[in-house]
Amino acid sequence: MPKNPSPTLPLFVGVDVGGTNIKIGIVDDRGERLAYTKFPTQADQSPEKSLDRIKPVVQELLDDAGLKMEDVAAVGLGTPGPMDIGRGLILTPFNMPGWHNFPIRDALAKALDKPVTFANDANAAAFGEYWIGSGRQYCSMVLITLGTGVGGGIIIDDVSVDGAHSHGSEIGHICIDTGLDALVCPCGKSGHLEAYASATGIVNRAKEALRAHPESSMLDRNAEGSPLSALMVSESAEAGDELALQLVSETAMYLGRGIAQLAHVVDPEAFILGGAVDFGGADTALGRSFLDGILAEAKRLTFPVVAEELKVSFAQLESDAGYVGAAGMARTEFMKSASA
Repeated sequence: MPKNPSPTLPLFVGVDVGGTNIKIGIVDDRGERLAYTKFPTQADQSPEKSLDRIKPVVQELLDDAGLKMEDVAAVGLGTPGPMDIGRGLILTPFNMPGWHNFPIRDALAKALDKPVTFANDANAAAFGEYWIGSGRQYCSMVLITLGTGVGGGIIIDDVSVDGAHSHGSEIGHICIDTGLDALVCPCGKSGHLEAYASATGIVNRAKEALRAHPESSMLDRNAEGSPLSALMVSESAEAGDELALQLVSETAMYLGRGIAQLAHVVDPEAFILGGAVDFGGADTALGRSFLDGILAEAKRLTFPVVAEELKVSFAQLESDAGYVGAAGMARTEFMKSASA
């Protein structure tokens, strides 16, 4: 990452803890990304070992960028749920067995000797897009992240909607199908958006559909050793495979249903789609068609006054969104305390 010759002080550190890696970035007061690195989380071991690495890593990032620790005003921390934001606890993340019921916020604050703002990782990513990404021109927005699961965040006037029990903005668990044959979500409940629109959900739907469509090129690719995946669906759709195109269209329909619910409850200025499942994104005809399908279904199900103003676009920050958003949330808290 190139050095910024004149960063705007103060600086903020963003820490994005995932099941595989911990991402750390230094961000200035304007949201400029000054330095970044990542290292393995070691999710099956005690969190203390990973936290012991964070301070020297932050110091190294600052040194390499010609910056000082005293210029850092605060730290933002994003972790996967479930969590207790008020008490600063990471509770029982399913893919981090060694980190259960750990007071991670206070442990990080002690390690870095800085105030720490604690957030759900998806909400932090939403704040990143809100601050300097696709949502920067809006006062309210909803981020929907499409990956192995479906996550997201809701930001309204600089505030993340975390909920009374730190489980706000769980967009993947909106119920879009109440039928007896509704697909079962990885959480164990049926009919949730994640069961239909995540990469996992797309693969499950593709497996079922392929039984009735032996003519699909995806069967040949799978037989030749390529694993069935959301990426294969996307590539096959780009090549004109009719079943793959149908799966993309259905995914757009399911997302449109979820967005229609959120539009009536939240009424944000924009919906932003992040994550790896973008079917080529805005630069491809398939990606643009995917957005059009989402918007069409959402508008079909919403009040005219809401439908008229619906906006859906792709995210911009990609994998940087989590640590940038965590840093941005720390900045917001710092500014509040400074003006109090």
